[in-house]
Amino acid sequence: MTAGSTHPDDPHYVNRSNWLRAAVLGANDGIVSVSSLVVGVAAADPAPRAVMIAGVAGLVAGAMSMAAGEYVSVSSQSDIERADIKREEAALEETPEAEFEELVAIYEARGLSRATAETVARELTEKDALAAHVRDELGLSEAHQANPLQAALASGATFSLAASVPVLAAWLSPASAIIPTVLVVTVLALAVLGALGAKAGAAPLRPAVVRVVGWGVFAMAVTAAVGWLFGVTV
Repeated sequence: MTAGSTHPDDPHYVNRSNWLRAAVLGANDGIVSVSSLVVGVAAADPAPRAVMIAGVAGLVAGAMSMAAGEYVSVSSQSDIERADIKREEAALEETPEAEFEELVAIYEARGLSRATAETVARELTEKDALAAHVRDELGLSEAHQANPLQAALASGATFSLAASVPVLAAWLSPASAIIPTVLVVTVLALAVLGALGAKAGAAPLRPAVVRVVGWGVFAMAVTAAVGWLFGVTV
């Protein structure tokens, strides 16, 4: 069971990094990719029905792709972590003295004296040798362990929610104004996404907003440029 925070009024936000990364990635991809798709289809065929079919298809396909991709990639990371823990467990059984010296060397490298490092390594080994090696040798902790299902759900859900923004914008706007409406709404949605991501992680607001909006607009501009260069709508 995870121990409670020793300072609940000043929490650490790093434990949110796994799901927050997947959520921001899914939302950003949902806004940018579906907006580009809607704008591209609207430029080729401004009929609202064609635009809506393309937007909804992009939303569904993208959400499934993001969720599956996150699950597979994070599962691979989780497999590697479990394999490393198994190897460490075996090493502790076969060569406990060498593993103890590894811990001592780690603590010495962090600035402890030899005597203090030996004392810390001995006490942690007596309490839970495997936990000490997993945390200090492998650099793994409960807050950072890969969670495939959590990443997949966060990515798929935020992709769907974010992708619905340009789809709704296209649906509610007149056929003649679909492209400018979707572009304006997309930029605003990217700004909101950057702000929400910064707030969730207690990070500075302006750099996050500039980063998300800048890269999102850049991605859409490249998409439009490719279509213009090849004389097709993408």
